[in-house]
Order: sequence, then C-alpha cells, then structure tokens
Amino acid sequence: MSLKASLIAGVLIAGWSLTAAAETPVERGRYLVESIAGCGNCHSLQDAGGVVPGKEFAGGPPIKDAAFDAWPANITPDKETGIGSWSDAEIVRAIREGVDRDGRLMGPPMPFWLYRDIADDDVNAMVAYLRTVKPVKNKVPDSVYRIPLPPAWGPAVAGVTAPPRTDKVAYGGYLAGPVGHCVECHTPMTDKGGLDMARLGAGAREFHGLWGTSISRNITPAAMGDWSDAEIKRAITTGVSRDGTRLLPPMGFGFYARMTDGDLDALVAWMRSLKPAD
Repeated sequence: MSLKASLIAGVLIAGWSLTAAAETPVERGRYLVESIAGCGNCHSLQDAGGVVPGKEFAGGPPIKDAAFDAWPANITPDKETGIGSWSDAEIVRAIREGVDRDGRLMGPPMPFWLYRDIADDDVNAMVAYLRTVKPVKNKVPDSVYRIPLPPAWGPAVAGVTAPPRTDKVAYGGYLAGPVGHCVECHTPMTDKGGLDMARLGAGAREFHGLWGTSISRNITPAAMGDWSDAEIKRAITTGVSRDGTRLLPPMGFGFYARMTDGDLDALVAWMRSLKPAD
C-alpha cells in the first residue's frame, strides 16, 4: 500500500472511530424516540395530515376502546403540564413500570409488559433526549378506564441489558418487542384479552382512527416468506406494499423511515425467525 493510500485509510478509520464514539446519550435517545420507538406516533397531536407542527410530544388524540378512553400524556419538558418537574428516575419508572410520580398505576394502551425490558442505557438515553425537546403547555385530560387495573404491572425493574447487535435475530426481537412494540399490534388477542403469544406476529388486530379501520397484517413467514428483504424494508419505512398498494396507520412509517439499515436488517432477520402462523 502506498503512503498516500495508507494515510487515506488511516483517516477513514480514525473518522469512523470518532463517529462511532461520538454518539451521546441524547443522540441515541433521539434516534430511538424518533425512529423505532415512535413515541410521537401516540404522544403528538395529529390531524389528517399527520403530526401537527409545534405540538410534537405534547399529548396525542384519545385512544378509545371498549375498555378505556386513554389520553397519551404530554411528555415535553413543560413543568406544569408535561414532565419538566419529574426526575429522570420517575420518568424511567413511568415508562418501564407504568407508575406515575405520585405512585399511581398507569393503564393501557402503553405496553408496560414490553417496555420493562428496554435496556437501562436506552431508556436513560430516551429520557435525556426528551429533556431537550421544546416544552409545550398542553393540559391532557385524565384517562378513563372501564376495567380494573392490576395492583402493579410487575416488580421493580433494574439491570436490563440489550442483546448484542451482532446477534441480528435477538437484537431484532429487542427492537420489535421492548423498543418498537411491533408485537403489540401484530399479534392476535386471546379470548381473555391478552396477546396470543403462541401466534406471535400473526396479525389480525383491528385499529380505528382518522384513516378508517386497518387490520394488522401477518408478519410471520407464513404470509411474508416470499417477500424479499428489500420489499419488507420498503413496507416498513414507506408504507408501500410489495404490490404497490398503500398501507394504513397506525404504523408510524415516518418514524421507521429514520431507522438505520443495520436495525432494519435485524428487524427483518427477527421476522424471518418467527414461527409461521396462519
């Protein structure tokens, strides 16, 4: 290798090292919140055109179900109507355990049973980023539940580590489960109201909103085994199916479009590993 080539290679390697080392907790948190986690998909005011500018994370439209009328919280740093006066630990506990700063249990549709497995580093990074977003004063009504809530969603959470990114299937499952809660929408319900984990990824859930009614599709190899990786990634990030038809919300295509190729590859690897479900 020539001296010039060696210098170029050295600069490239050094640049990569600096870039890899430069990701701060705020940057990591921004990536998660604004992409796979898609927090703004529920926690931002939306109209037919999408998120209303200036209302990002200030609390979303109500999510109505036979069991509840849930109002997504204002998660901006506003001290009166948001989480600006909450401590980091209180915010982390709310995300992973569903307990607010006053010790009251929070209810669905927040999937606390999934969020409790978000890694410590990632949930702390998400909180660090939320501290930086624009404070918006917006008083959100209290959610109304027509079902009894349990005493708790589980024991206190601590010491959670994410799978290594080198294990694509495991890391893809981490993104699809705890972080992105894909399994929450793409898994059918049992007669008792819980998710039918024996049919993980089989879809068939109905969602009603400004778009009308959408039904989550089967994302197991039984339905998508003949899709290419590129076709799956295009559907996730653009909402365009392999036949060119438009997919519907509540899939947060605008958020998922910000995912890295590596994370999308891991997500596809996880999907291909699922048990085929009819």
